[in-house]
Amino acid sequence: MKPEQFPEDLRPHLTPRPEGEMVYDCLACGAKHPSDQLLYTCPGCGGLLLLRDLQFDRLRRRPGDFWRRLFDHRLMLNERATSGVFAFHEFLAPSIPVEDIVYLGEGRTPVVPAPPELAREVGAAFCFKLDGQNPSASFKDRGMAVALSFLKHLARVKSLGTVMAVCASTGDTSAAAALYAASLGGAVKSAVLLPKGRVTPQQLSQPLGAGATVFELPGVFDDCMKVVELLSEKYQVALLNSKNPWRVLGQESYAYEVAQQFDWELGDLALIVPVGNAGNVTAILSGLLKLVAAGAVDRLPKIVAVQSERANPVYRYYRQPLGARSYAPVIVRPSVAQAAMIGDPVSFPRLALLAAEYEKTAGGPSFFVVEASEQAIMDCMLLANRRGLTICTQGGECLAGLKAALAQDLITPSETAVLDSTAHALKFVDFQNAYFDGRLKDEYGVSTRPELANRPRELSLRGAPEPSGTMSKADRELFVKTAAAEIAAALDLTPKSA
Repeated sequence: MKPEQFPEDLRPHLTPRPEGEMVYDCLACGAKHPSDQLLYTCPGCGGLLLLRDLQFDRLRRRPGDFWRRLFDHRLMLNERATSGVFAFHEFLAPSIPVEDIVYLGEGRTPVVPAPPELAREVGAAFCFKLDGQNPSASFKDRGMAVALSFLKHLARVKSLGTVMAVCASTGDTSAAAALYAASLGGAVKSAVLLPKGRVTPQQLSQPLGAGATVFELPGVFDDCMKVVELLSEKYQVALLNSKNPWRVLGQESYAYEVAQQFDWELGDLALIVPVGNAGNVTAILSGLLKLVAAGAVDRLPKIVAVQSERANPVYRYYRQPLGARSYAPVIVRPSVAQAAMIGDPVSFPRLALLAAEYEKTAGGPSFFVVEASEQAIMDCMLLANRRGLTICTQGGECLAGLKAALAQDLITPSETAVLDSTAHALKFVDFQNAYFDGRLKDEYGVSTRPELANRPRELSLRGAPEPSGTMSKADRELFVKTAAAEIAAALDLTPKSA
């Protein structure tokens, strides 16, 4: 639609203008720092930072219905700046001018209901939000779009020249960082640090293809994260992990989209989210709280965070009694949900703060943490695939988490669960094939369920000629006839009547 075709009261607001007063808010000492600089920790005490809009109250001057209508109408607006996550500009990163917005097609990923047979098998209605349909095939593009938009803006207004961006990754962050940095030409160069042997070949190919400098470090993600943290403290680099609060802002768009896709009625929903580095679940909590504060929604959904039992520090923390909780990192073991292989989530302080605020706003228990076994993660991924839902291992982790939450009565069958499939399944085909071949048992402790295994069948073609480019017509006809007959017998096909 063209702007003149929109309702008159919305036309002046279709293209957002820079506004608000964004500051870095230290979670440890409460200090506030201007947002016109790159900060990842508090300069005063080293605490973790959140970005806050000190003028957020201006959004309350308009009724919630105004924001719902504006965001819904922007779906029909053919304007690049608001085509992706910045459709929610006023809630997301209101200080970034539209001319600095980086858009590669991120956001607006579909919500796909589980087929009835699968819903009955699980015991509740649920759906998957397929965030693997983002440009680099994972949810990380949401945060990267905002982080790189801010970096582009900062480089322009401060004439920074070429910026070196760095990140540690289990695969998806590196793909997104490299892709979005490459889109800015020579303005931003990227370097990524990966745990050697802990990233799938498909994920490794992505930053290499986008031209990033890729380093492989012996160890796990937590080791890589410590290195890039030190680089960001000692050198002039831009850190693109979720320790970067602009990244977390971008991932809030997931919450806004879910609200919009359910017509802004969230009270009967439960959002199932994998934890990983805790940036995504933190962002979702933050986004939902903003929606309530602005009056765009009147009820909050339940949030169920899921961790693999092989990397579960957040689960262990919330298993302790309220008032006596103590956080401690864990040593991870290999997990098929590779993004979950984080024993010391960087965003945990943000998560703990926002989860408490969330339950206070919701008026009762509404944030839960469950864990899933490696066997359940793989079985659930393949079960969903067998029912028509192409999900990643993190999606399998969420489905296993939904089953655990139902078994523990944390959510009820009357609620609709929205599960986050964070990446595209094709990034994890090696795990699927290893499952089929029985090669996951030793390292991951996963046994192959025969009913979920699937391998290609080789045709014997007894009596048929060897295929070649010089086959005679008669030989080719015999070759085709023999192959068709063998396939028909294997599939028990019924011949057509004469």
